[in-house]
Amino acid sequence: MQNKIIQAVLLSAGFGTRMRALTENMNIPKVMVPLLGKPLLEWHIETLKKYGVSEFFVNLHYLPDVIQGYFGDGSKWGVKIIYALESPEILGTAGGIKDFDGMLGELFFVLYADTFYGIDYENLIDFYSLKKGAIGIGTARRTDHPHDSDLAILDSDGNVVRLLLRPHKELPKDYWGMSAPYIFSKKILQYIPPKTYYEIDHQLVPDLLRRGYSYFAYKLQPGEFRKDIGTPERYREVEEYLKKEE
Repeated sequence: MQNKIIQAVLLSAGFGTRMRALTENMNIPKVMVPLLGKPLLEWHIETLKKYGVSEFFVNLHYLPDVIQGYFGDGSKWGVKIIYALESPEILGTAGGIKDFDGMLGELFFVLYADTFYGIDYENLIDFYSLKKGAIGIGTARRTDHPHDSDLAILDSDGNVVRLLLRPHKELPKDYWGMSAPYIFSKKILQYIPPKTYYEIDHQLVPDLLRRGYSYFAYKLQPGEFRKDIGTPERYREVEEYLKKEE
């Protein structure tokens, strides 16, 4: 691993409306949905800690006390957790990062905390370190639900040459589903408006590309796994994956 990244933003403010059947019954936000008895957010913290992350930045909106009450300052896990409450309105994925402006270092991870990632973060860091001058990278895979996914066309080096934002009426011949985990340079913070709803995929990244910045896609390797648990079916898929990994 050529560079060490010690900070991660865990975007946790969403409502998780498609999982309401489970979250409302348990009175928890989506990021606290249990996977094999452990909250999804806890999986992220424990996994990233293994790769050297010691500072976590968590944005909050829906049922914030549930998250803060469970994790506190992070000392139980041997990490530091800093929170930002989005109120009265949610700020979107990029807007949630902006709240930590001034606290984030040169490089940091960004994860959608309502998605499970079975990823070798060391590979992700090494890939980024080879892309000199890149302002950031996302992860790409051959998605099984392309019509409701953000897609990208890549060149042979993994450079994102075009973004195709959901929904799609037609699909290109060759496409990749783009999402988190991301690695970003702190340079992105200057392009995110404060206290404004702003999205990574639909606003920030397209703006960075228009400005001429290099933005790359790390293609998930065999055995690596990424799954949004936005539906009960996908939730069950993640649990089955974890049972096989035990």
